[in-house]
Amino acid sequence: MKNFFDEFKRFAVKGNAFDLAVAVVIGNAFSGVVNSLVADIVTPLLGLATNNVDFKTLAYTVRPDVVIKYGAFLQAIFNFVIVALSIFLVFKAISEMRKRFFTEKEEAKVPEHEKPTQERLLEEIRDLLKGQQK
Repeated sequence: MKNFFDEFKRFAVKGNAFDLAVAVVIGNAFSGVVNSLVADIVTPLLGLATNNVDFKTLAYTVRPDVVIKYGAFLQAIFNFVIVALSIFLVFKAISEMRKRFFTEKEEAKVPEHEKPTQERLLEEIRDLLKGQQK
């Protein structure tokens, strides 16, 4: 039993577990922001285009006790697409910034006039051979 708790402690304290926890919290908050964007901005604009049709109220009544609420399902799909697109755009922007930042750092490290490794090695070999001939 002690090994189980030791293993759990190592897992919980690792950086990956904390990174995952932070990602879940941020993702949840981000989802709330996007849901507000959809409910408070996009849906009213969509209502103007569709003559104020509220998707959540769209339903098909099979029997009085069986109602298929396909409008709520369509709204959930729409929310998912907006959240997924927003997350994709944010991560794409972060990825581009990382590429630019790290590429600029690497370019700053290596001077342009420096020769490739193969050329430097060949020059060293040439110089050694010249030294042996004398």
